Amino acid sequence: MVTQLAKKTYTVEEYLELELASETRSEYRNGEIIPMTGGTPNHNDISGNAYILLKALLKTKEYRVFHVDQRLWIPSLKQYAYPDVMVAPKPLEMQTGRKDTITNPCFIAEVLSRSTQNYDRSEKFANYRTIDTFQEYLLIDQYHIHVEHHVKTAVNQWLFSEYDDPNVTISLQFLDLPIQIADLYDNIEFI
Repeated sequence: MVTQLAKKTYTVEEYLELELASETRSEYRNGEIIPMTGGTPNHNDISGNAYILLKALLKTKEYRVFHVDQRLWIPSLKQYAYPDVMVAPKPLEMQTGRKDTITNPCFIAEVLSRSTQNYDRSEKFANYRTIDTFQEYLLIDQYHIHVEHHVKTAVNQWLFSEYDDPNVTISLQFLDLPIQIADLYDNIEFI
């Protein structure tokens, strides 16, 4: 007979205490602490390209752009995540009692990896959609040119588009920002 060991569950307070003392990042889902694994050079470059593009395009606008290490609180689910790229309007809304955890993103981009792509497309996207301010989601494949774009059109309605042509320019709806797919993949070598 095989017995299964019970997974340890953590409170939000225990997670935050461990997270502050840790040298690596972890997400928090349903009482479970999920370590964030190290990314590939392509993952790092693509998320960096998206961050740099958005940072430049929003330089004079009332938005903040974050890359990789900014924690997000999903209040209705009591979960924490670290999106690859996140944009939030000013003034930032922070989790009550915290100065390091945002609650009001309008745009999130994730770079897909083989280990997270299904989660990023399904459960993680569903989790993000519970945030009232969240309006737009970009999923960028790191193994070949492929971008999936989700835009909120009404309550409980999202428009899905996908692109495989590097010469296409995507119009990000939250501020009518143009981003050329080729710029997301600048300096990427597909192996």
